[in-house]
Amino acid sequence: MTDSLIFAIPKGRILDEALPILRAGGVHPAADFFDAKSRALTFASENPDLSIIRVRAFDVATFVAHGAAQIGIVGSDVIDEFNFSELYAPVDLGIGKCRLSLAMPKDAPPIDLSASHIRVATKYPTITRQWFASRGIQAECIKLNGAMEIAPLLNLAPCIVDLVSTGRTLVENGLEEREVICDVSARLIVNRAAFKLNPAIPAMVEAFREAVAVPA
Repeated sequence: MTDSLIFAIPKGRILDEALPILRAGGVHPAADFFDAKSRALTFASENPDLSIIRVRAFDVATFVAHGAAQIGIVGSDVIDEFNFSELYAPVDLGIGKCRLSLAMPKDAPPIDLSASHIRVATKYPTITRQWFASRGIQAECIKLNGAMEIAPLLNLAPCIVDLVSTGRTLVENGLEEREVICDVSARLIVNRAAFKLNPAIPAMVEAFREAVAVPA
């Protein structure tokens, strides 16, 4: 007899891409999960021992790391930002692909690599500090959760670090991508303790691994 499982799924852009992989991995949400008007956060699935929560991407990592959920899907950017020791990310799902990049106004000069300090607006202070530290620069990170692109315009910070997909938002706000910090894709994550204690989780991980390996 295994304990019931909770699967954390992110709201937003990854969700539509994740649905076919969820089904291929044996996760079939109940009908109310697909109700666009629903504000519910918890849902049943066709498996009576598996329920689903739908939360913000950053919260997926927190729920799984602390064992409130045992398995989930989240971007590698979130995994790297939190660096929770309790998280195990065994499968790259190959979806939600984008990049985390440094961007600045088009007419701004290159970053002075001899400088000791720089101010950066970002949702990713940990990754940003580490990246600049590797270049000998101390980054003062101003954390924003949105509207990143107007930070340079309002003199909040001369540059930003943010996710970039097509780059259109940067262009429309007078910015350009200067350097790619890391490539990003969605990963299947599990709680390490639950992975060891509940045999249903390794089986589910293997099902997702096989689902990703099958050509579309």
